[in-house]
Amino acid sequence: EGGVQTIRSTKQAFAAVTTNGSVVTWGSSIYAGDSKTVQAALAVGRVQTIYSNEYAFAAVTSDGSVVTWGRSHYGGNSKTVQSALVEGGVQTI
Repeated sequence: EGGVQTIRSTKQAFAAVTTNGSVVTWGSSIYAGDSKTVQAALAVGRVQTIYSNEYAFAAVTSDGSVVTWGRSHYGGNSKTVQSALVEGGVQTI
């Protein structure tokens, strides 16, 4: 069935990486508890690990890309640096 591999938190939200490589989030949407906008990128088998700060999460995927969500001025929006975070480019944060 699977289970939880890792849990990270912001001030009022949690993100769990499951053993099948997907991500489950819960808590306050103000603190990145809602990952609907990036859910496709957090699909089964894609996520290796997650990092967090007070208001945002960053997930390193199996292909080396990074997916971010949460408050943009706390790192939740990585669009301006996305070209540097492409496949194979990131191993750890």
